[in-house]
Amino acid sequence: MMCGVPPTKQLATAEIQAIADKVKSPLEEKENKKFLVFNAVEFKSQGVAGRTFFTKVQMDDDFVHIQVFESLPQENKPVALTSYQIHKGRQDEVTCF
Repeated sequence: MMCGVPPTKQLATAEIQAIADKVKSPLEEKENKKFLVFNAVEFKSQGVAGRTFFTKVQMDDDFVHIQVFESLPQENKPVALTSYQIHKGRQDEVTCF
């Protein structure tokens, strides 16, 4: 990952699924519903004083794009759901938002 370079799309890994799982509950609270399915599909990441992940997640019969910030290790902060976009489709490209 290089700072200032537009991120490229990648297939989700176990690490990305673990990050998505950490923000599942906050998203469920914001949307006031439980997601039986919450599978990370693909992502882009960008380094900016930590890492920002833009991840497409399949949730039940729909998709959501989540923006998650992971601070630098020395800051010792949990990952945070910073934004999200609901009602996305399988073909919608993950973008930086």
